Amino acid sequence: MSQATHVLAITGASGMIGSSLSADLSDQGHTVIPLLRGTSQSDGSGVFWDPNEQGICDPQTLGGVDTIVHLAGENIAAGRWTAAQKQRIRVSRVQATRNLVRSLTQMDRPPATFICASAIGIYGDRGNEQLTESSDPGSGFLADVCRDWEDAAADAESAGMRVVCVRIGVVLSTQGGALSKMLTPFRFGLGGIVGNGTQYWSWIGLQDVVAVLQEAITNESLRGAVNAVSPNAVNNRQFTKVLGNVLNRPTIFPLPGFVAKLVLGEMAQDLLLSSARVVPEVLTQIGFRFRHADLESCLKHELHSSA
Repeated sequence: MSQATHVLAITGASGMIGSSLSADLSDQGHTVIPLLRGTSQSDGSGVFWDPNEQGICDPQTLGGVDTIVHLAGENIAAGRWTAAQKQRIRVSRVQATRNLVRSLTQMDRPPATFICASAIGIYGDRGNEQLTESSDPGSGFLADVCRDWEDAAADAESAGMRVVCVRIGVVLSTQGGALSKMLTPFRFGLGGIVGNGTQYWSWIGLQDVVAVLQEAITNESLRGAVNAVSPNAVNNRQFTKVLGNVLNRPTIFPLPGFVAKLVLGEMAQDLLLSSARVVPEVLTQIGFRFRHADLESCLKHELHSSA
């Protein structure tokens, strides 16, 4: 990062990505202000915001903040996608972002930069098609949510803010997310391909997600969508084989697609069976260097660091 220090406010600062980003930024001498859910103005440990209604409770308490990093949102894998759960997911991303941006535009001096998390779910199910930031959005529930989410973030441009939407892939970390849920069955030799195994899983290590967000914070040439994925996407069959090899466990128990849909409903299609072969074209163009561009090295790093 640049030698200049920054003052940043982060929603979702206690989450898997947010806590790692906050720690790294603080270690580098930057000032990090957590945006806490609630309706008070401030309690000294952070600034409060109300995602469902007013956004920042007192926008002027963020005077002097250079950058907002917006990571908060309902866990999309928390449970079956009932109508109520899908509404919670949409509101936590789209409406909460609208409320946050609206309150920021009310400030006397809004932050210069607004970094908003998004997801590669915006591309939908696209088979083997290589997807860059200029590719059209796909169809489906997640694609629709992501598109509206990014549109809500883009409203910050009206207040002169530089807006970056970081489209995050499958984050590999033992601290949470997909990998942490897969480890137990794989360690017991119960892992296997999902569906026919040909669907692409575009992944990224937690350390690299944090580095991409830091690049978005400091690199003023970045605007709009940025794919936060490794340059080496793999299909589910390849992912399964590599994880099995790293754990030294067999991977002979497949999860048929119809069983996944029976157990998980609509969520299975969007999260497990859909194929998105995403390319980090913008990061490649600026010469971004991934710490772990190779799946095997990433998995070994994650498993070793958690041991």
